[in-house]
Amino acid sequence: MTVSYTLRVANARFGGFSALLFRWRGSIYKLLYKELLVFLGLYGLLSLTYRNLLSQEQKRIYAQVARYCNRSADLIPMSFVLGFYVTLVVNRWWAQYTSIPLPDRLMCVVTATVHGDDERGRTLRRTLLRYANLASVLVLRSVSTRVLRRFPSVEHVVKAGFMTQEEKQKFESLHSDFNKYWVPCVWFTNLAAQARREGRIRDDIALGLLLEELNQYRGKCSLLFHYDWISIPLVYTQVVTIAVYSFFAFCLIGRQFLEDPKGPSPGQEVPLGDLDLYVPLTTLLQFFFYAGWLKVAEQIINPFGEDDDDFETNQLIDRNLQVSLLSVDDMYGDLPPLNRDRYWGEAAAQPPYTVASAADSLRPTFLGSTFNLNMSEEPSSLEPEKETGAVSDSPSSVWARTPLLGRFLGASAPSPAVSLRSSRPRTAQAATPVPGRLRLGRLLHVPAARIDEEAPEALSSESSSQEDEEKVAPGS
Repeated sequence: MTVSYTLRVANARFGGFSALLFRWRGSIYKLLYKELLVFLGLYGLLSLTYRNLLSQEQKRIYAQVARYCNRSADLIPMSFVLGFYVTLVVNRWWAQYTSIPLPDRLMCVVTATVHGDDERGRTLRRTLLRYANLASVLVLRSVSTRVLRRFPSVEHVVKAGFMTQEEKQKFESLHSDFNKYWVPCVWFTNLAAQARREGRIRDDIALGLLLEELNQYRGKCSLLFHYDWISIPLVYTQVVTIAVYSFFAFCLIGRQFLEDPKGPSPGQEVPLGDLDLYVPLTTLLQFFFYAGWLKVAEQIINPFGEDDDDFETNQLIDRNLQVSLLSVDDMYGDLPPLNRDRYWGEAAAQPPYTVASAADSLRPTFLGSTFNLNMSEEPSSLEPEKETGAVSDSPSSVWARTPLLGRFLGASAPSPAVSLRSSRPRTAQAATPVPGRLRLGRLLHVPAARIDEEAPEALSSESSSQEDEEKVAPGS
């Protein structure tokens, strides 16, 4: 059964992954402990031989060999070779899972397109979905050892209810040298065409939609079969395996403790050399990481076996058959009463929260990072305009309105906005303000002089239009 620990890591906390290190089922310890015991046994055997059975001359020769092996082990690019290989295997592993055919989309289309409350309509819908599930069972029998143990022969498929005896005879009478998982899909298309002729499928558009969903379902069955057929090239797997084994073969010899061939002279202190560790901790860590990486790839390169983390194909078969038959039979035409929802007439629906979820959920809606930024203008640049009613063209006012532009152009260069606004001469006259424009000026923070500036023209245009209407009215 697949080992799931998703709930244990739902929230990041102190030592969150540390609690997972003590689990045995599905762990790296369960995968690697045999290889680790073999490595420790060989390392201990070589260490005892070097310490107790070799002469001084033999120890000198062994020391030369050990130094050579230690330098050679560093020449093998373990991180690159293993990292690229494991990445390829993990991507392939997830792609195989997404290729497992699920009848959810197909059953919804069958329910919507194949009509009839009588026994004939019910039989049509159930048979169509049974053919789809039969195709997935046949393809899973050919790629998964768990499914093959459950259905070792076609007769077991018949006893499980996925196929009738008549269908079994037709299936076996069709002679082909290749896998015949696609035969139920052809039965599906023939039965769908017959339902269209009977009027159970009301138009060709619905029939086309049904066959399109079937083709996608059949495509996943075919892709799953081809994933089992076309593996990662064997040479790549061999290269990675040889690299790992040769690396640790060098480590067995090169990481041994070596005695100093020149012993201390009489009356001289013993020089500090390498620490004599009977158990090579760093080498064991390297073995744990690199060999464990290889074992992970070995486990998930074919996820349709019987390892702890392989796919639960038998449970998928049970789930698919049960759900698909429920949807096209018991749920066909079975609708709950149509009523108004709880938020009928509300402009902004707000679902309720429990006390446990309100603390983290009821927060102000994010409207943008600059939404709460306060923009304020300097009072010194606005007060002269409010008092005099005119816009100043001094360099300081230009810089106040366009500080960045003034910084680059200098004090003598007016900004484009000021030059456009001062294109016509200004006359100091007291115009009657327009209430609407003044109100808009208070909302937009526009200087009052700029608003009143165009008021006389607006009034003169209104008066001229009234005079034109009076001139035209008597004649009309």
